Amino acid sequence: MTEEQPGQTRTPGTATMAVPPGERGATRIADRVVAKIAAQAAREALAGLPPDAVPPHATVVVHHDRARVRVSLELPYPSDIGDQCATVRRRVASRVEALAGMEVPEVAVEIERLHLAQTHGVTPGKAQGRTR
Repeated sequence: MTEEQPGQTRTPGTATMAVPPGERGATRIADRVVAKIAAQAAREALAGLPPDAVPPHATVVVHHDRARVRVSLELPYPSDIGDQCATVRRRVASRVEALAGMEVPEVAVEIERLHLAQTHGVTPGKAQGRTR
């Protein structure tokens, strides 16, 4: 009896024959896996999140080999919000493309909450009033 190599099939009563790579099947990556990759990439892009911030989370819509991503996150304030969003978009798109092999034509960033930076001499949770 001969040992089968990867990519070969054997039907009863026939010799082993090679199956072309295009006919072996396909790999499908679940939407929730792509969403986890996107959320992790957003966390990586935002190294200095406030300690009480909820970690970023993502939702995706996958159609063929394209993923449209929506990332929800919380940011510190004051900060350059536009720059942080651009950094998140770039990081999410590059990681999803690299790890899932999908094109990412759109990454929408939704800011759920801004965390006021703690001022000197004010204890956390005690800051009240408006900030100008």
